[in-house]
Amino acid sequence: MSIFATKSIEQLKAEAAVSGEHSLRRVLGPINLVTLGIGAIIGTGIFVLTGEAAAQHAGPAIVLSMLLAGFASALAGLCYSEFASTVPIAGSAYTYGYATLGEFVAWIIGWDLILEYALGAATVAVGWSGHLTSFLHDFVGVAFPAQFAAAPGTLVQTSAGSVTAVFNLPAVIITVLVTILIVIGVKESANVNTGIVIVKVAVVLVVIVGGAAYVNTANWHPFIPENAGPFGEYGYSGILRGAGVIFFAYIGFDAVSVAAQEARNPQKDMPVGILGSLVVCTILYVAVSLVMVGLVPYQAMKGSPAPMVVAIRAAEQASGGSPVLHAMTMLVELGAIAGLSSVMVVMMMAQPRIFYSMANDGLLPPFAKKIHPKFRTPHITSIITGVAVAIAAGFTPIGILGEMVSIGTLMAFVIVSLGIIFLRYQRPELERPFKTPWVPFVPALSALVSLGLMAGLPGATWLRLIIWMTLGIALYFAYGFTHSEVRKRDETLAAAGGTRRR
Repeated sequence: MSIFATKSIEQLKAEAAVSGEHSLRRVLGPINLVTLGIGAIIGTGIFVLTGEAAAQHAGPAIVLSMLLAGFASALAGLCYSEFASTVPIAGSAYTYGYATLGEFVAWIIGWDLILEYALGAATVAVGWSGHLTSFLHDFVGVAFPAQFAAAPGTLVQTSAGSVTAVFNLPAVIITVLVTILIVIGVKESANVNTGIVIVKVAVVLVVIVGGAAYVNTANWHPFIPENAGPFGEYGYSGILRGAGVIFFAYIGFDAVSVAAQEARNPQKDMPVGILGSLVVCTILYVAVSLVMVGLVPYQAMKGSPAPMVVAIRAAEQASGGSPVLHAMTMLVELGAIAGLSSVMVVMMMAQPRIFYSMANDGLLPPFAKKIHPKFRTPHITSIITGVAVAIAAGFTPIGILGEMVSIGTLMAFVIVSLGIIFLRYQRPELERPFKTPWVPFVPALSALVSLGLMAGLPGATWLRLIIWMTLGIALYFAYGFTHSEVRKRDETLAAAGGTRRR
């Protein structure tokens, strides 16, 4: 009856095998899973946060920050792949933690994943808003009211001067539309995502190939700018801080594991989806970031919600008005608007499934596990997630959101990596369709690298994480501790044992 009680792998597999109107529908194949991963990964990180990380932290060495963040993601991806093939059930890191480290740790992960998926979707919504207003202004000739296009208190520069924003309306609108889509069905959401992925990968390739011809190599020097004094402002500490911030760009491959209970052949296809999407995106990220900091001095991208557009536009001016670069600007805007939409689809599809798994275990109220009789989706928690994302997107600056998402995800990676070590020693006989290589070295290194990236994030972000986790622990002991299905099971077994002894 300990707070560290675990669920057996056999019990988890039995839950995953249940079918019927109250279960999730297995409709996703390997292509769907790979595109789900790419759909979640290529988004705000590359279209929005890359420029900010380069301007404030790493300079041209943002390429090294990308590689460092990609390395950390690859290590975690190997651990996720083993868990996803061994325990093919919805819940991702939450479920893995329950199987290895116990209920309390599982709750901490589940609460922590809200930072990744819900706040991640809110961050993307803010980036989507920036690209939409930029596109309307530049190519349609419509000036969206600046006071309704950013978080409250944000100073927005307009042709008439600066305006103080009160609300981010476009971010709320896209959140409502995505919420409707994910309630309708996972297959429909996956198909929409696949189509959008094709579009945005094509846009990134156009930027890499087309922009390479206009790179000014002088913008790459000095490649690692001299440290400005404080930790994280350029120099080698800036590369670390930049990796911690840009880590958001890699978030998404683990969202594939959330869909394990909706995959047709999870033991085989989950590692393909996780690692395949991660490899493709890492190659694209390194190439596109190198081109971006070659097109424009990194300082010019500071504070822009659309840094890729800023880079191409600056190169267009330097070239005397290249029609190729002008066309690329429009393509990037359209690709970003579509691409960020697909990121929101995946993240907002993942969050309700975390709630679904937690409610199945009694740690959340029963309404959180209700499945729509027609759409077979967790519709109530999908709507709740949509409301929370809309509020966060409408009222919170993108910088704060991005850092919170990064630290929350890194914390989940640490726990999943340690869970692999525990499970290998606790249950060495388990069938593992995919095995993390070089255990315990790889998972231990994964945990250490993730902790290192967390250490590079600002103190204010750590304080927000502590406050969030304190609130989560209070909720666990107020509700989850007394309603836990695992605890009820243990109490029943203990009572039966006592009866037999008497």
